[in-house]
Amino acid sequence: MQTKKIKWTRILLEAAFLVVLFSLVQYSISTHMLSQYYQINLTSMCINIILAVSLSLINGFTGQLSLGHAGFMAVGAYTAVIMTTKLDYPFLAALVGALFAAGLAGFVIGVPTLRLKGDYLAIATLALGEIIRVVLQNIDYVNGPAGISGIPKLTTWAWLFGGVVLTLLVVVNLVNSSYGRAIISVREDEIAAELMGINTTKYKVLAFVIGAGFAGLAGALYGHYFYIIKPETFNFLKSFDILVMVVLGGLGSTTGAVIAAIFITILTAALQPFPEIRMIIYALILIVVMIYRPQGLMGNKEFSRQTLGRIWGGRQ
Repeated sequence: MQTKKIKWTRILLEAAFLVVLFSLVQYSISTHMLSQYYQINLTSMCINIILAVSLSLINGFTGQLSLGHAGFMAVGAYTAVIMTTKLDYPFLAALVGALFAAGLAGFVIGVPTLRLKGDYLAIATLALGEIIRVVLQNIDYVNGPAGISGIPKLTTWAWLFGGVVLTLLVVVNLVNSSYGRAIISVREDEIAAELMGINTTKYKVLAFVIGAGFAGLAGALYGHYFYIIKPETFNFLKSFDILVMVVLGGLGSTTGAVIAAIFITILTAALQPFPEIRMIIYALILIVVMIYRPQGLMGNKEFSRQTLGRIWGGRQ
């Protein structure tokens, strides 16, 4: 009974923290305390968190090296923009459509490619991400290489905050479930997992579909904030950006992915006057991390309810 009471206390504290955080930021935006510059960076930060956490599910928890995450972001962005600008669907329907379209793309791509392992899988996902980009460049309906411009700015702080919370809730609860344990077993020893009767392909595809779906959600939010989307926006360098966040934060840590996404967003903003050296800085960061902290900033550790329990004096 006492344990149940402590559990509900923690849940209420977490919910109260989220409400306070949302309200403070919303008030700052409404009263123009946050300038347009900081609002843009806040938007990029939320989108990067969704992308990093979703890729962490694939690369970190499942142990599959995917290099085509930007392709799923593109699928979500184009799906949502077409639904709002050409088909007159409401924004919520467009977000749901983007999530499911990217998830479906993840399923179609994941079923054949996830039978591959290691470098072969990385090459396959990289190629498929580039195929998505090239296909979009050759579709006149979405203006080919020029992309779609004049997109209504429907993405607000409320949608961004909701997207981040939904992504974290789904990924964290999945990882902590029996499905999550099966997914992690694939990463730790795929052969042993198969010998124990776990359908490894099924769980790899499950993680791939969910990760791809939330990348599509990030793409939809991106497209409806920055007014324009082009195929070139979702090239390999974008996938590399997301991969840097996951590796920097720690493979197998959702908290690490969030921290790294925030750090990379701030670093990108600081390097805006020097765009030509941004990728060099990213590469140097990866080299330093691989040498001195190969497990990433957080490794496989989390800032979780257990940590909150220690802070608030609860028992484990």
